[in-house]
Amino acid sequence: MLKKKIKELLKEKPNTQAVVRGWVRTVRDQKSFAFIEVNDGSTLGNLQVIADANIPHYAEAMSKLATGASVVISGELVESPGKNQALELKAKEIRVLGTCDPAKYPLQKKRHTFEFLRTIAHLRPRTNTQGAVLRVRNALAFATHLFFQQRGFLYIQTPIITGSDCEGGGEMFRVTTLEKPDPEKDFFGKSAYLTVSGQLEGEIAACALSDIYTFGPTFRAENSNTSRHLAEFWMIEPEMAFADLKDNMECAEAYLKFCVRYVLEHCKEDLEFFDKFIENGLIGRLQHVANSPFAHIPYTEAISILKKSGKQFEFPVEWGIDLQSEHERYLAEEHCKKPVILTDYPTDIKSFYMRANTDGKTVAAMDILVPKIGEIIGGSQREERLDVLEKKIQDFGLKREDYWWYLELREYGSVPHAGFGLGFERLVLFTTGMENIRDVIPFPRYPGHAEF
Repeated sequence: MLKKKIKELLKEKPNTQAVVRGWVRTVRDQKSFAFIEVNDGSTLGNLQVIADANIPHYAEAMSKLATGASVVISGELVESPGKNQALELKAKEIRVLGTCDPAKYPLQKKRHTFEFLRTIAHLRPRTNTQGAVLRVRNALAFATHLFFQQRGFLYIQTPIITGSDCEGGGEMFRVTTLEKPDPEKDFFGKSAYLTVSGQLEGEIAACALSDIYTFGPTFRAENSNTSRHLAEFWMIEPEMAFADLKDNMECAEAYLKFCVRYVLEHCKEDLEFFDKFIENGLIGRLQHVANSPFAHIPYTEAISILKKSGKQFEFPVEWGIDLQSEHERYLAEEHCKKPVILTDYPTDIKSFYMRANTDGKTVAAMDILVPKIGEIIGGSQREERLDVLEKKIQDFGLKREDYWWYLELREYGSVPHAGFGLGFERLVLFTTGMENIRDVIPFPRYPGHAEF
């Protein structure tokens, strides 16, 4: 018999022979028969199984059944008299594959805190919330590939181990095989780190293949314990040759809307769960994002808006500051009431590779701010002029020899190009309504925590 998940079985017609494989959520033994709720992770809902005491080895199976046990149950799908689902399985045979001691099993039939569930990350995917998060995360990953592939982008893989600091911030994990690091004697013969971004290598590919994107893990050794930061996270980074800031903004807005529409269409059950239990009004918020044009505001104007808002911010507002989350959320949630694209940031607060504007004070950068999260995308037109880029590397205190190949791209057929980066976990936060970024990645890494 063809192996089918519960999600598929619930679409079958009554009187169909079926086999369900999964983990027991609840058991209600009525002596002459039993109700067994089984879930296999394919959908939020369980499949209810009705087991009659007359089936073979009923007593033996019931003695082993408990919440958390794994089972294979064969039988016939029949119409269900209940309101929750149209079908249930009338069991003909029950096999218990793995028993579970109910006295020790930490997932009891009650609501657990997300903090507690982080301590049992090996079991938390079995909860309704985590199962829904991971299904939405999967859908967003698939939507990402679908969007860029449909636009003719090529998917490439950039190094996880790097010898350069893309952002120039220095908060990187060192990679070494030595107890006392000595770059010349180390594995690569030079200092090496876990990457904070695949962008610079992505530019190499874009300067040969035109449009590319990366989707991989990135790392920051930042001692941050906020609800928006991880030490290991996933980034989506497209790069486009023959493109300017306007092209970049169009692509980024279209990508976000595509992802939101995809989950609205393909994750209805899970989004309804999040709307009910995590963030009331989530679906309406996502629909508004999908159907509204994003606002566009230059950084200088944004500073003026914040100053005139009359709001008391924790961090003072002056031209030249790097906007904090409270500033970003005010602009998106209260002033614009929808996603907003900020452009033309001061040179001093942005990375060395961003193209200098003609005013001599700002760069062709853009950030997309969304309600609830703040910044979700950061990008720019890249500096393609060799002389300007050389000076910026010097002004940022970076070593020219570390970027020799990056500079040579500007010598051999340089073209205007642009790109952006999106933190995948922030996208999952945005689309699920979850509050803490540690709860939207299967195994979170943050200061003092690398369990599982």
